[in-house]
Amino acid sequence: MLAQVHSFVLQGIDPVACEVEVDIADKGLPKTTIVGLPDTAVKESIERVRSAIINSGFPFPMSRLLVNLAPADIRKEGPIFDLPIAIGLLLATNVIQTQTHKKLLFAGELALDGRLRPINGVINLALLAKSLKFDGVVVPVDNASEAAAVGDINVYPADSLTSVIGFLNKTHQLDAHSEIDIESLLIEEYASTNFSDIKGQEAAKRAMLLAAAGAHNILMIGPAGSGKTMMARALAGILPPLSRDEALDVTRIYSSVGLVPKGQPILTRRPIRSPHHTASSVAMIGGGSIPRPGEVSLAHHGVLFLDETPEFPRAVLETLRQPLEDGHVTIARSHSSITFPSRFMLVAAMNPTPKGDKPTDAVSQREMDRYLSKISGPLIDRIDIHVEVPPVPFTQLANEHSGTDSATMRKSILQARKIQIKRNGSSLKPNSTLAGRELNKYAKMDGPTTELVRQAMTELNLSARAYDKIRRIARTIADVEGVESISIQHVAEAIQYRLLDRTR
Repeated sequence: MLAQVHSFVLQGIDPVACEVEVDIADKGLPKTTIVGLPDTAVKESIERVRSAIINSGFPFPMSRLLVNLAPADIRKEGPIFDLPIAIGLLLATNVIQTQTHKKLLFAGELALDGRLRPINGVINLALLAKSLKFDGVVVPVDNASEAAAVGDINVYPADSLTSVIGFLNKTHQLDAHSEIDIESLLIEEYASTNFSDIKGQEAAKRAMLLAAAGAHNILMIGPAGSGKTMMARALAGILPPLSRDEALDVTRIYSSVGLVPKGQPILTRRPIRSPHHTASSVAMIGGGSIPRPGEVSLAHHGVLFLDETPEFPRAVLETLRQPLEDGHVTIARSHSSITFPSRFMLVAAMNPTPKGDKPTDAVSQREMDRYLSKISGPLIDRIDIHVEVPPVPFTQLANEHSGTDSATMRKSILQARKIQIKRNGSSLKPNSTLAGRELNKYAKMDGPTTELVRQAMTELNLSARAYDKIRRIARTIADVEGVESISIQHVAEAIQYRLLDRTR
């Protein structure tokens, strides 16, 4: 007898509908075969299913079994098919005697005693069920709140195979999980470091404010102990909270690799990733035999902080060029290619020289030039703001006045973001993502301002990409000041943030 059950499979972080077909032959020696590009965990699922069914008090067919996972050309991995395979077997043996399953999607790992264990990627299952207009999903209890965050879809949490069978046979009730109010969960971020803890560095704080206001990439250059790492740590406290769409996007990525905390429906804070400089290209970009998201994708809608940037292998730094430009990264394999989102804010910090000090003579100046050359010109071009973080004088260190604090900076940033959302049409579109045509519309310059940019382009030999960066930053400066038109002062400040262009 043949039975079909609906489930899903992940391609990267994108859910694809998967039909689990179970066929029990009337003749032949007992043998179980699973086809459809299963990995080892999927092949082993039949043993978990066998024990779970028997230990739940139901008969397991001693016949020739064939399980097909369609579409057959997509690799299946993990234990998510335990529950749908078990449901298919019980349908084929008439233990389940209704057709309720046809309107539902199933996923879950079975323990040997029939308990349901949590799996990865459940939020993607709920999104798939919603898009395909299924009535709901049946998932393990520990995954239910995550699936319910999608909204407008029935989520039935089950703790065991027995409860699922009773639910399908209408002898046991599974109450649908209540919908999650995502907006009420999104909280204001509090960083361990406040900008008021950083003495002096008002110019660098101003650059960090602008970077956060427009989601611009920023590079801080200064000697050891000048406060670069402290400012990166304090950045989390001034970033705007995630929007609903951003929270769902981030949760999808983390759910696919099992990084959503147990019992938490969605991620409520912007991700801050800080990989060590020994990280490989695969760790940074993603990949592997079965591609997984890397640091650039785990930092989606958040911050990727690279401390001591020149210490990263040049090959690793060069892999950042595509995600910085496109907002996504594509992992190509012989059988397919997978795209991961990677719209992040890059915060890089570096010392002027390998020793960490500031050059004082011609020899150390050449040493600085060699050190800076570890970061290629095309990568520097993709960083919007270059700011110097000089040593802090003793008088400022000893001064009790704390300077600009995080609360004041956050207030200005939230106001600038509101202006951008109203003008650009979406919280997913800060000034850093504006295309050239949009810049022509939103960053218009008068005659004197245009002439200033022309002079800077000529004297500093700036690229076309740097020209767009200047306009984007000037637009953000105007938004922070709450003015509609870009003035020559805004553009002059934006040009000052092309520090490495001036150095070169």
